[in-house]
Amino acid sequence: MLNKKQDGFWETIKTILIAVLIALVVRTFAYEPFNIPSGSMKSTLLVGDYLFVSKYAYGYSRFSFDLFGWDIVPPSLGDESGRILAGAPERGDVVVFKLPRDNATDYIKRVIGLPGDRIQVVNGALILNGEAVKRKRISDFSETNGYGQVRRVARYMETLPNGRRYETLDIDFRGSHDNTDVFLVPKGHYFAMGDNRDNSLDSRVASDRGGVGFIPAENLVGRAEVIFFSTNGDAQIWELWKWPSATRFGRIFSAVQ
Repeated sequence: MLNKKQDGFWETIKTILIAVLIALVVRTFAYEPFNIPSGSMKSTLLVGDYLFVSKYAYGYSRFSFDLFGWDIVPPSLGDESGRILAGAPERGDVVVFKLPRDNATDYIKRVIGLPGDRIQVVNGALILNGEAVKRKRISDFSETNGYGQVRRVARYMETLPNGRRYETLDIDFRGSHDNTDVFLVPKGHYFAMGDNRDNSLDSRVASDRGGVGFIPAENLVGRAEVIFFSTNGDAQIWELWKWPSATRFGRIFSAVQ
């Protein structure tokens, strides 16, 4: 017979194991946390943002559960897109996906083109199926570098045909990807771009040239939903006294637009 002290110990262990199991289930099938390591989605997402991605938004594929490299959705169980309970992204969704050229690296971009769409960029303006996407200049995006210098970047409000609105940045009015050929999005694929248009290797750049290229539906991991924490990087994890000044409190619990 266990004494009260031993009984309490095993109850604690059981509680911890149940909590870990619940966390794994939630991470696998509901929400997974991701952090933003680069500025390709400025000003929507900043370096140091931590966000939750809904895993169920588009169903599940073999890339949905990579904790131990297991495939919970063998190709034989999914539909033609390699997914079960499949759902389709809408134009304007901010999505996390596995980079097609290695099927391993997590990327985050905004879906611009659906299967069958024709996409082109002309002088920095987005052309969707032959029509210019509405684009309005708004106040500049400004940020301060490590030397205290303020940098201002032209910012626009872009509105897709379905009404989705989001901000984009234009660092260079003659950027290398400001003029492109017409891209025809293949069946079962998506075309995505970074909101920081001159600082994003996205679907405008072919996979074999170091970009993203078209994204297979199978590679979708989930939809970015909400920022749950944000830091400007000025505080290390052990520097507790710096956390208040390093935390971007205004971004916490803000929805990803």
